[in-house]
Amino acid sequence: MKIKRGDNVIIISGKDKGKEGKVLRVLSSNKTAVVEGINIKKKHQKPRRSGQKGQIIEFAAPIHASNVMLVDPKTKKRTRIGFKIENGKKVRVAKKSNTVI
Repeated sequence: MKIKRGDNVIIISGKDKGKEGKVLRVLSSNKTAVVEGINIKKKHQKPRRSGQKGQIIEFAAPIHASNVMLVDPKTKKRTRIGFKIENGKKVRVAKKSNTVI
């Protein structure tokens, strides 16, 4: 996957289209990513001990990698990601501005 933890991404389809967020986790096994503040779900949780109250927890659910695009650090617009070899190391490059990510 071309998206890594800590990247700023923009959502390109779905209910959160147009929103931006930071990638918290990448699940490469099923090609999904958890983005901060995106795809918020509610989970009803029963009380675990007697005397404790049940609660509704909100959490960011994973979103498929095909629905997110990286935000170009230079132009602040969405961009595709390419790869380049610099000084013997493989680095990610933003296609629009040709800057190293």
